[in-house]
Amino acid sequence: MDCAKLMKCPFFNDKMANAPASTSLLKMMYCHGDFLKCARFIVSSKLGPEGVPEDLFPHQVDKAKLLLASSQGSSGDPGA
Repeated sequence: MDCAKLMKCPFFNDKMANAPASTSLLKMMYCHGDFLKCARFIVSSKLGPEGVPEDLFPHQVDKAKLLLASSQGSSGDPGA
């Protein structure tokens, strides 16, 4: 099943600088496969498309988790 975010995804539409040579394989694995495990999809689903760093690649789930954790810590709540 294809990812619902394909049309606007900079990675899928070859708009990212420094894209790895394995782009086709990553697209097959994430964009046309298990998109729920895509780092870009994960961040976009939680923070919106504007929360996805330009340089985040689909396989960088650890980086995505750090971004989400840091966004929860910076909620603006002084008690947090």
